[in-house]
Parts: sequence; C-alpha cells; structure tokens
Amino acid sequence: MNEKRIKNILKLSGICFVLIFSLVPFIWMVIISLNERPDFLLHEGFRLTVANFVDILTMGNLHFLDYLKNSFVIASTTALISSLIGAVAAYAISRITFTGKTLLVLTVLALSMFPQICIVGYLFKFMTNLGMINTYGALILPYIAWSLPLALWIQMSYFSRIPRELDKAAQVDGASRLQTLFKIVLPIAAPGFLSTILLLFMFCFNEFLFALMLTADHKARTVPVGISLFQGLHGELPWGYIMAASVISCVPVILIALIFQRRIISGLTHGAVKQ
Repeated sequence: MNEKRIKNILKLSGICFVLIFSLVPFIWMVIISLNERPDFLLHEGFRLTVANFVDILTMGNLHFLDYLKNSFVIASTTALISSLIGAVAAYAISRITFTGKTLLVLTVLALSMFPQICIVGYLFKFMTNLGMINTYGALILPYIAWSLPLALWIQMSYFSRIPRELDKAAQVDGASRLQTLFKIVLPIAAPGFLSTILLLFMFCFNEFLFALMLTADHKARTVPVGISLFQGLHGELPWGYIMAASVISCVPVILIALIFQRRIISGLTHGAVKQ
C-alpha cells in the first residue's frame, strides 16, 4: 500500500469520525423529538408522532414562540449594530497610522477572551441599577461589547486588502471619511460585512450565560435559556418538548450556515490571502 493511499484512507477516516461525532447527537435529538416516549428503547419501540412539535408551537404556557422571537430580535439587532461599529473601527485602524495601533488591536483581542463568568455578577448589578433587567437592552448592550472584537478582526483583515487609492480618489471628489467608508469601501467589502453579520447572529443566538442571568421570564428570555427551563407539572423533564424545541431552534442557524457558507468562508479568508 503506497503512501498516497494511506493518506487518503486516514483523511477519509478523519472525515467520517468528524461527521459521526457531529451528526449523531443531532440525529438522536430528531429521533427523540419524533417519538411518543423518550425511553422508547426500553419499552414498546419507536412510535412516530409530531405531537411534540405541535405542542411547543401551540401551548401558550411554554412561551416557545416568545423565546424564539426574543432570540431573533436580540441576535439580529446585536449583529447589525456590532457589525456597523466594527466596520467604522476596522476602517479607522486599517487606514490611519498612529503609535500603538498594534498594541490597541491586541488589547481588544485580549479583552474579548475575558471569561464571562468573571463579569456577569457585576453586569447583573449594573443592569439592576439601570432598571434594565428582563429587557432587550440588558442583553443587546453586553452582546455588542462581547461581539465587537470579532467584528473588528474580521472586517479589519478585509479592509486592509482594499487599495487606499480608492479613498484618496473619493476624498479628492469631496467625500468625507464616513462617506468614503459607506459609499465606496463597505460596498466593496460587502462579503466580509455579510459574513460578520451572520457569524455574530449565530454567536449571539446561542449565548446562554448572560441570557440566563439578565432575564426573568418570556418577555426577554431567549431560546437556549427557555429550553433549559422547560419542565413538566411534577418537575420531570419533558424530553420530547425539549428535543422538539431544540430542533426548531437549530434550523435557522443550520440554514444560515448552509446557505451562506461560501460567503462566510470568503469573508474569513479573503484578508488572509494575498492577491
């Protein structure tokens, strides 16, 4: 057996392992959500039903649709605002030369690695003093600060590949810095900007800790927290409802990743590839 064949076998084995490792939990979640009993292996076997999906979408006391709406509103708002602020910051850093620029960028990156658990207590007190607990703002503001480093890094690498001559030409025609950014540079960097929005949306849609600590009920609670707090009348865990809700909440993120995967990859790698 030659070396090339061994490499192909190892590569194929690695791909199969990753696929199995990634897909089996999701497939099992779908199976549980479509069965009458979560412990069907111990009883009469699999019985197909969509009752779990119907119940979580129609039972008002579960508030699943409220959680889903909250997640979409909070994640979409955060992604758009953070991407716009990140675009302005990335444009400034990629175009303006000043002392300590590299240190500033590295500091922003370092701050983004600060563990959430270390600040969530102080953040809770701060939001309580502002009277913002259990509101959209209590999550949107921390999410913007939390996701800005990612927005900055993705767009900075993208903007750095756009020739500065375009900026000079626009300024000769009387355009300001902001006009140059939004009318010339940002349209050219649209794939990177879209990638940033999509990544930040998924980033915020799945966040758990802040959403758990800064919300109290279905008025602002997001899907991950809402699902984790599902329970039956006697305190038991309704696994059918939990799995059905998890499947539905996964679908938007999966569709975004599948539909826009080329743009996401392009936005992440364009700035790293010399053209």
